[in-house]
Amino acid sequence: MSEWYETSFGEDYLIVYRHRDFCGARHEVERMIQWLNLPPGARVLDLCCGMGRHSLALSQAGYEVTGVDLSEVLLREARTQAGAERITWIRSDMRELPLAGGFDAVVNLFTSFGYFEEDEEQVKVLKEVFRMLKPGGRFIIDFLNPAYVISHLVPHSVREDGDTLIDESRRIEDGYVKKEILLTSKQTGGPARKYQERVKLYTLEDFRSLIAAAGLKLEAVHGSYDESSYDPETSRRMIFTGVRP
Repeated sequence: MSEWYETSFGEDYLIVYRHRDFCGARHEVERMIQWLNLPPGARVLDLCCGMGRHSLALSQAGYEVTGVDLSEVLLREARTQAGAERITWIRSDMRELPLAGGFDAVVNLFTSFGYFEEDEEQVKVLKEVFRMLKPGGRFIIDFLNPAYVISHLVPHSVREDGDTLIDESRRIEDGYVKKEILLTSKQTGGPARKYQERVKLYTLEDFRSLIAAAGLKLEAVHGSYDESSYDPETSRRMIFTGVRP
């Protein structure tokens, strides 16, 4: 039986998350560059790059970028973007990367973490981050803030995208935030196309333990790309920055 992340990042994902814009990615990358303090031409790995929004913005900022994702559909979409030819695109599971390392920075963005049931599997991802980095290399992990998600969860929403009706249900269950997505054609009807997403709700202290278990050093936690500090109750995100010792 396939895992949810093996089926959910296909053609319909492009519809559900079409609203994620490239201008927003450029703003986020500007802040990331400040946090990472990268020299011009630095090598950056975008781990779980998706449609390549941040990879492209990093490349435009003058960095040598490699984008890795498990979804061939999302990588295909990334390759169609202007400037994509300057980036190395690789399909791979994030727990076992076909790369030798030597990167100045690794970024893992848009809650592309916590996909697995066992903590040991998440640590494998972080150990790959460690292996990919040069000594002294820096990382960013952009994750949701569990307390904010729990207090602001919208249990159900429906919206339209062209001919497609997008019905999304969300719940907190067994330590995860879970989403069920139903897509139907308004014109032809027929059975809904069903997808699930599931992310484990790790707290700040949980993350400290996971990051330490991988041999990485956590340096700072930001509450968003516009906040210097993290508030456990009000911040939308937990954005971790740190270093490979």
